[in-house]
Amino acid sequence: MSDNELGTYLRTWREAVTPEEVGLPPGLRRRTPGLRRAELATLAGISVEYLTRLEQGRDRNPSAQVLGALADALNLSLQDRIVLRRLTKEADGGDPLVCGAAPPLSRTPRPTVRAVLEHLEPAPAVVLNWIGDVLAHTSGYAGLFGPIGVLDAEQPNLLRHLFTDARARDAYPDWEREADNLVAQLRHDVPLRDPYAAELAEELTVTAGAEFADRFADLATAPRRVGSQRVEHPEVGPLRLLHETLALPEDGQRVVIHLPADEATAAALDRLTGRRPGALRAVSRAAG
Repeated sequence: MSDNELGTYLRTWREAVTPEEVGLPPGLRRRTPGLRRAELATLAGISVEYLTRLEQGRDRNPSAQVLGALADALNLSLQDRIVLRRLTKEADGGDPLVCGAAPPLSRTPRPTVRAVLEHLEPAPAVVLNWIGDVLAHTSGYAGLFGPIGVLDAEQPNLLRHLFTDARARDAYPDWEREADNLVAQLRHDVPLRDPYAAELAEELTVTAGAEFADRFADLATAPRRVGSQRVEHPEVGPLRLLHETLALPEDGQRVVIHLPADEATAAALDRLTGRRPGALRAVSRAAG
């Protein structure tokens, strides 16, 4: 990991926001499509010299007011503001109430969580820890993702499968989008200075190369908690899924539930699980 992640994050966003997006004229002879330091500094009400120190890592402790002004100037979302604040704490040595020793990585769901999975049948649902290890799953999940190799390893891991199993490329028509989201989860959802995430990131940097490393270095991509997914299943063909994520913060785990987005997918999932037709109903996602 970089030792100047706060500065990299600010610079990445500055270069990603166009002048037009913040009400400035496009100007001429721009070396990059983003904002100049002077423009961002003016919008945020700080000096160019101070912004330069922040981006170069020579100042790592901006005030909450400065962070808020920069976030407003860059039109950051709530999730991106949380990431910005988190990186500031990390750059300043970490919040002792948050950082300290990294908590142990859990690989065992609580009995009550397993009971929740049983009640979710036949829906495909899975319990993951913060580095993407599969800890428990429904039979519906096994029917959906087992044939594409997700569960083949002794300790299944979504990132390892996506980046190192050739079947994943065929299974996910939107592979790039899937990769962006899983790496963003690893990058932003783990405890500060987590050794397990660092170990997995080092492993995948070697085994998957730039496709993983470049995404892991991109601090501006935030993970999606809800959304859609397309899967090309080897047994039942194309599927359209929606997913919801339920966080279990005390355990460092999350439950991800996949639901059919259309009637054809609902019928296909019923065939995979051997359930009566209509056991899973298609869910319509609201516009927006």
